[in-house]
Amino acid sequence: RSDIKTQYKLSVRDLKLSDAGTYTCEYGTHEVRTSLHIINLTISLNGHFLQNEVPELILTQNSSSPLPDLSITLFDSNNNRVTPEIQNKNLQEYIVNLKELKTMDSGTWVCQIHSDSPLINQNISFEVKVLGFQNPDLERKYATVDSTVILSWHLNSQKIKWRKGFTGQLNWKQQEGAESRELLDFSVTAEEQLHETKKSNNLLFEIPESKPESTIEVKLPKVHFNHSGQYQCQLEYEGRHAQSKIELVVMKVSANPAGPLSRGASVTLTCQVSRPLAPGAYLSWERVNGTKMDIKNSKQSEVKLEVNITTAGLWSCHLIEDRDKKITFHYHVEEASVWINNVIIGASIGGSLLAFALGCLCIISGVSWQRRRQRAKRMAQARQHLLENKTCQCQQ
Repeated sequence: RSDIKTQYKLSVRDLKLSDAGTYTCEYGTHEVRTSLHIINLTISLNGHFLQNEVPELILTQNSSSPLPDLSITLFDSNNNRVTPEIQNKNLQEYIVNLKELKTMDSGTWVCQIHSDSPLINQNISFEVKVLGFQNPDLERKYATVDSTVILSWHLNSQKIKWRKGFTGQLNWKQQEGAESRELLDFSVTAEEQLHETKKSNNLLFEIPESKPESTIEVKLPKVHFNHSGQYQCQLEYEGRHAQSKIELVVMKVSANPAGPLSRGASVTLTCQVSRPLAPGAYLSWERVNGTKMDIKNSKQSEVKLEVNITTAGLWSCHLIEDRDKKITFHYHVEEASVWINNVIIGASIGGSLLAFALGCLCIISGVSWQRRRQRAKRMAQARQHLLENKTCQCQQ
């Protein structure tokens, strides 16, 4: 592994720790000694990580002289200084744990090594590739009943030119502790393209054909209220896992009674969401172009809000989080037509008159019945009196 470049230069390739030592150059009676200090830096998993994994650096040094106490400083791919956690330090070997990695940490890192005696100022660069999702750790998606929603997970495999195979799957469960359903699985083909396979027929969803590279997507063309829940996309590489969750919140609105609102009547509008709300979020009913009197807000953490209204028009239910309207469901309350109102009024008047007539008829019938009863009673008494008189005459 060595060449004599010129008469007085020796080149050693592929240095190893065992190459450390003292090298002597002799020229006649002259002798010059040079001490070679070797530092070796290795990174766990060959620098290929999944998000939230913690890399381990091992810094090893060898020298024929007493080993110096090294000062280690790290800079990430964005040139931000990173304070490492040194697990082991025995001068010959330093074991350093870094922070949990995010996808944005991919790139070239620098390990800066310093010593005063002997004087060492050495920068060692190393590559870090973090495969994972560019989504937030927990993302919320909002939808209304019967709307279309697309859930997307964006991998950074193309961005960091990840060329090793990985697989994954997309699971869905309605609530914590419920049984998880596998919707699809995916893998990387020989052409480094994602290949997806639908696994479940229990949920009507589609896999969009046209989408960005390194993207996992499912499309719910007509959202049901019970399609809410946690959708977790899980990535697997060499027995290790990374995952990203999207929580789907679905809103529905109903009216009781349903149908046109007649004059003088009222209707109850109910707005409901399928999942517990985030802290600080609440529901709000309001009438479009209405007044402040037409606004009603729920308490925090309430998933259902009812409002009794007597005014027709366009009513809106909002889910508000951090002063931002995350989702709005419009419900139009129709006003009954004039002829319907007249029919209702006529029916009311007719019903009242009919009730009055029936009442009068009942009174008249009652009086007549009472009179007949009294007449029959008097006649019975008269017959009894005549019978008693005839009996007396016969006895005489």
